[in-house]
Amino acid sequence: MTESPNEFVVPEVRRLDATQADFLATLDVLLTLESDTDRAIVERVDEILRAVRATGDVAVLEYTRRFDGLDALAMVELELPRTEWEAAWRALSDAQRAALEVAAERIRRYHERQKAEGWMVEDADGTRLGLKVTPLDRVGLYVPGGRAAYPSSVLMNAIPAKVAGVSELIMVTPTPHGERNPLVLAAAYLAGVDRVFTIGGAQAVAALAYGTQTIPQVDKIVGPGNAYVAEAKRRVFGMVGIDMIAGPSEVLILNDGSGNPDWVAMDLFAQAEHDELAQAILVSTDRAFLERVQESIARLLPQQPRRAIIAQSLANRGALIYAPNRAAAIAIANRVAPEHLELAVEDPEAWEPEIRHAGAIFLGHWSVEAFGDYCAGPNHVLPTMRSARFSSPLGVWDFQKRTSLLAVSREGAAKLAPIAGLLADGEGLAAHAASARFRG
Repeated sequence: MTESPNEFVVPEVRRLDATQADFLATLDVLLTLESDTDRAIVERVDEILRAVRATGDVAVLEYTRRFDGLDALAMVELELPRTEWEAAWRALSDAQRAALEVAAERIRRYHERQKAEGWMVEDADGTRLGLKVTPLDRVGLYVPGGRAAYPSSVLMNAIPAKVAGVSELIMVTPTPHGERNPLVLAAAYLAGVDRVFTIGGAQAVAALAYGTQTIPQVDKIVGPGNAYVAEAKRRVFGMVGIDMIAGPSEVLILNDGSGNPDWVAMDLFAQAEHDELAQAILVSTDRAFLERVQESIARLLPQQPRRAIIAQSLANRGALIYAPNRAAAIAIANRVAPEHLELAVEDPEAWEPEIRHAGAIFLGHWSVEAFGDYCAGPNHVLPTMRSARFSSPLGVWDFQKRTSLLAVSREGAAKLAPIAGLLADGEGLAAHAASARFRG
């Protein structure tokens, strides 16, 4: 039974102080999330991958029957015709259609600036060296289905792929008991998806990775999913590319005492409402502001429809942290390397150059993270669990590959042959040395 707002008990969010001697150790414990995948999930995913690889469509149909309650006799029944996506698009309200169109256009414009081009340079001896950039041939897009509605995920994954020039984009989305999400299908229509199959789970990942009699093998799989989908993506990496293994969503808000504490509290809620393992942290150089935010949390949280999830998330992994100055606050941000970093400060441009690790940075009080989730333009597929230290948001670059080009002239070969031969000798590779010296 759900508690009413009046009965709801608001948790006191954990307080940390960066001036304390044990602060970094305490922070690291807060950031740590056990990543060991449940053994039962690993074993089930292994079974599904092996079955799909061995029997293709037969296994996909069986698992779809078992897990989604769809009793299809052939894969053709699980592929949605384009007319159905178009019908979903046309059935939207004018406001919904306009919102998707504006979001799609902003996302497309932003990502068009990321498209890389090849190049070629020529040495004085006529040797030419360059880089060839080509799009991936075929990409698989996983989209959660049923009651879950993530049209923004469709746009954020499909549009960069199409901007990159991917020839074929195959979307898979589960439809438990035939429950199809019209917003997801409408987004697929708008974003230029090529084929849609109503399959999900590890079996959909396996079908995309290995190919079946009906579903062609893809070069890369992108898109979010549950623990089974994440484990399946981890297992097929190498056979195909993947975007990333994403952890729970995160936000870190840096504050200098300026701004509205209600706004900050709601930004924390917006991240925490994803699930109980999401992480929402506020770091402020003003102790009084931390108190005001806690007061806002106590007042606003009982009115939130997902208050139980938010409260559990804040209790599990949330924190209000005092930092004595800007340098200390920025040092915390760089240590956390958050998925989303909000600079809720008076002069964000003065803080931003010192931020080295973050998936996305939101500058100033008006730049709320929710804009980035849906419609601002930058991608919302971001590195989590401190991986922003070494990885980047999903972008056009994820759907392009680079190939080296070498065109060595006769004169250039004469210069390179003795160098290559000497280095090959040093590695004990006689055939390499001879091959080079033949050209000298």
